Amino acid sequence: MNFSNDLAVKAEKINNLMEEVLSPDTGYAEYLMDAMRYSVNGGGKRLRPMLMEETCKLFDRKSEELKYFMAALELIHSYSLVHDDMPCIDNDEYRRGRKTTHAVYGETTALLAGDGLLNYAYETAAKAFDVTNDAALCGKALKVLSKKAGIFGMVGGQAADVETEKNGALLSKDRLLYIHENKTGALIEAAMMIGGILGGAGDDEIKKLEEAGSSIGIAFQIRDDILDVEGSFEELGKPIGSDAENSKETYVTLFGMDKAKEDVKTYSDKALSIIGTLGKGNEFLVKLVESLVLRTK
Repeated sequence: MNFSNDLAVKAEKINNLMEEVLSPDTGYAEYLMDAMRYSVNGGGKRLRPMLMEETCKLFDRKSEELKYFMAALELIHSYSLVHDDMPCIDNDEYRRGRKTTHAVYGETTALLAGDGLLNYAYETAAKAFDVTNDAALCGKALKVLSKKAGIFGMVGGQAADVETEKNGALLSKDRLLYIHENKTGALIEAAMMIGGILGGAGDDEIKKLEEAGSSIGIAFQIRDDILDVEGSFEELGKPIGSDAENSKETYVTLFGMDKAKEDVKTYSDKALSIIGTLGKGNEFLVKLVESLVLRTK
């Protein structure tokens, strides 16, 4: 297999899906939809919907519902980035080498664009009920999506991160792992769990997918901390060294670079070991996970 070519083809397929999902004319709200499109079409790798699709392929059920959940997850991820970049949180002007949504459209429109993307995500996921032959399975996937995106997932992790940074809360290892697992890992867990659910995986297999997603998310975020030290603007498309500049504690500052790199391998090996025990195998999925945790950008 040619992983790079396959990755580009799959990403373009998801780009087309997102373009289709965001195509409706919204009348007097079209300016807001333009901001939503800008946010989604910011050069992302589409890794979360791709993980969902590739995890689904581990199992035997053909899913008609999958594309709606793939799109919904990417909409949720995009909204989280819009809000994360805003002055009240990280105050970032660049993401993936271009201006962030609030830097282009202003804070008010960016706030509403994030709100719009989140709500439109659930509207999009709900369309799966129109095509499903198993409403209970569809409902199970929707339950995972809503939980992992909310206070018991991504939003909870974001809140803990903001409290730590803004209010000077003590950053212990447990707290840092909670932030990484939820702020970053929760949507990766959702991707793999929903892929498994819609593919027909059993409850024990879905639990294992959740564990694999958690490990991938933690490894991914530790790698992000490493890249903030060792990366470059040209590679990452955003300023580096911002954690140190803002005196923000990270996995690297708490445990050192060598330990951080060691733990990236430990968590990624755990995830790959779990994936290897599930379903019928998927070489591309293995390569995708490896690319996530060993990336240079």
